[in-house]
Amino acid sequence: MAVQIRLRIGTRGSPLALWQAREVQAQLAARHGWPLEAVAIVVIKTSGDMIQDRALALAGGKGLFTKEIDTALLAGDVDLAVHSAKDMPTAFPDGIAIAGYLPREDVRDAFIGGSAPSLMELRPGAVVGTASLRRQALIRKLRPDVTTALLRGNVDTRLRKVAEGEFDATLLALAGLKRLGLDGRATSLLDLDSFPPAVGQGAIAVTARGGDSATLDAIAAIVDTPTGIALAAERAFLTVLDGSCRTPIAGHAVVRGGEMAFRGLVLRVDGSESYESRRAGLVSQAATLGADAGHDILSRAPSDILAH
Repeated sequence: MAVQIRLRIGTRGSPLALWQAREVQAQLAARHGWPLEAVAIVVIKTSGDMIQDRALALAGGKGLFTKEIDTALLAGDVDLAVHSAKDMPTAFPDGIAIAGYLPREDVRDAFIGGSAPSLMELRPGAVVGTASLRRQALIRKLRPDVTTALLRGNVDTRLRKVAEGEFDATLLALAGLKRLGLDGRATSLLDLDSFPPAVGQGAIAVTARGGDSATLDAIAAIVDTPTGIALAAERAFLTVLDGSCRTPIAGHAVVRGGEMAFRGLVLRVDGSESYESRRAGLVSQAATLGADAGHDILSRAPSDILAH
């Protein structure tokens, strides 16, 4: 007898995206007592997956990883969508809501060195491949004598290009490597003080139609409250700065009990300048604290750093 489909998850088709979708699938099925097959996974190819020859900033920004999935969600072709939180745009189309986040993984960046085990041990002139302006700017801030070059593609592609010597090194989110069982490929980890993460790094986000109360209720059973609080601060910070793929921005909130601490950073692309803001307060103030940090940086940073 065929299993009744309860929910359909929309996702990108990369190995990491599929791991994340399967994690949501497994948690929904377990929490609600459904067979695994009752939560279907629907792979949707996005513009971000198809455009590999240039930086996202030149192709349209973060929305390239969500646009086609949003369209399917609004059309009713899927009931919910799973995203890497750091790939989400600051605003979704009307009718789509962030339903919550799974418990966050380690937020640090991992260094994968082919010619040296760490960023500080790279030879002058070494080439580090990355598609992230944040990583590019932080690398240049710490090692102005090192070159960065565009490296896009899924995790396996990036690891292979370093292994084959096309790049001296690359940086990847440790969370993604852990989820794929590839964290052993990291030759060192970047500390949070000198190398803060992207907004949302390490978090898996779930979106749904805002008016679909049955689906939202089903998702509510698996989401993590502290991660949601941290992301509220981080995304409020990003929204104030109108953060796109054209500006190097880092943001990280830590929740401990009823309190939260936030640190935000904006850099010039070449790493020559940076502006930081820190805020701390009650978790109920998370979004306000993040937004306040953004306004603080806006009041101090030259307008040409915040390119749109």
